[in-house]
Amino acid sequence: MAARAGRNTQGRSRSLARHLAVPLIMVLLFTGIAGGSYVALQRYGSPAHEGTCVASGLGTSHRYSTDRVANAALISATAVDRGMPPRAASIALATAYQESQLQNIDYGDRDSLGLFQQRPSQDWGTEAEIMDPVYSTNAFYDVLEAIPDYQSADINDVAQEVQRSGHPEAYRDHETEGRLYASALTGQSGANLVCTLGAVGSTVSPEQLRSELARQFPRATESGRLTSSLSSASGSAPQLPADAGATALVIDTGGDETLGWALANWAVARAADDGVVQVSYQGRVWDRSLRGEESERWGEADGGAADRVVVLVSGR
Repeated sequence: MAARAGRNTQGRSRSLARHLAVPLIMVLLFTGIAGGSYVALQRYGSPAHEGTCVASGLGTSHRYSTDRVANAALISATAVDRGMPPRAASIALATAYQESQLQNIDYGDRDSLGLFQQRPSQDWGTEAEIMDPVYSTNAFYDVLEAIPDYQSADINDVAQEVQRSGHPEAYRDHETEGRLYASALTGQSGANLVCTLGAVGSTVSPEQLRSELARQFPRATESGRLTSSLSSASGSAPQLPADAGATALVIDTGGDETLGWALANWAVARAADDGVVQVSYQGRVWDRSLRGEESERWGEADGGAADRVVVLVSGR
């Protein structure tokens, strides 16, 4: 009996070992495959945050999809163009994220529309006007400027005074990211905004970006405060990416460094829509082709037009 018990015990041990070995092998195989896949993705595949942009500061960072960042750039550009302080952009961005998540949507509560969910029935404009983000952003700032203490008062309270929302404390939830993106996109924090993007899908003309520049900075363009021209990419860029076109959009801000950084970050924010592959300014460069940790920051640049914002658009 004892011998049989010993044999049974050994059999059970071997069976248990086999049962444990199978999942263990599966775990090891899965870990190896996952690890290998991760390395392969890091080296050859899509970036982990492709299609997003990030701004940092105040001990934190916030990441948005490229469509939201493009709208954030327009809202900030309008404040810069009007000569309003960065706080105006902070208030507008916190408001627009709460109202529409920074999307120019054609629906909302009752007849609310657009980035700021403005209502035609409340005299914000016609439906077509409100759905034009440049118009709706200027309409928001028109009301904001009429509030005497908007530059020093609580951001949430000022936003509520403009919007008259049924959720009067909701704007406070987005104050931090509003301040971060306003700081980057009004040029206060230098080389801040970075976007992680894939390859450009089709050829885009630098004229498209130049047209958008004039639309979002109309006062600065018309007054000559900033000028833009098309130039040789090889003669303007600090280093020429393989997919860059033959021309570059060169933006001269007349020596206004803050405006220069506002425009440099604005161009990065427009990269997904306008096929931008590189932006350089004051010895710093954002390059669309970079991957991994390098894609999360502006690099150092040698050569190029140090005092002008140089934007290269894909020539594919």
